[in-house]
Amino acid sequence: MRKQNGFSLIELLIVVAIILIIAAIAIPSLLQARISANESSAVASVRTINTAMISYNTTYPTVGFAPNLVTLGGPIGAACVPSSTTACFLDSVLSAGVKSGYNFAATGSGGTPNTTYYITAVPVTESSTGNRSFCSVSDAVIRVQTAGGAIGSLVACQNLNALP
Repeated sequence: MRKQNGFSLIELLIVVAIILIIAAIAIPSLLQARISANESSAVASVRTINTAMISYNTTYPTVGFAPNLVTLGGPIGAACVPSSTTACFLDSVLSAGVKSGYNFAATGSGGTPNTTYYITAVPVTESSTGNRSFCSVSDAVIRVQTAGGAIGSLVACQNLNALP
């Protein structure tokens, strides 16, 4: 009989089993890293929206704070010409309301001119794109809801703890 070169079936099965064990350990860590990155991006986006709201209020004092998120952005795919309806303070991705696994919303209120605003960032799919929700009001303090989910109102946001 000739001696054959190569790996036996048992050796190949052992290698595959080792690879699967390593993957089972690594994949949850990668998913948690993605969630952390999405949450960091959401906080940065809320900060950006805060800055855009303050800039809008300074630029258009007769309107006050922007009535919504779309007003802070500009048209998609076209040159942005600043006005009170398309302020060009945000990029088209963020002003559309969905970025890095989070849904964003902003609302100006308090009369004419708008004297306050309310921003929310809620995970698109809780526990897969993010675990926490974020919000901010006209004091520009970012607050966190550790349970995730929607933050129902400006008052509910003000009652949350500030992001450390």
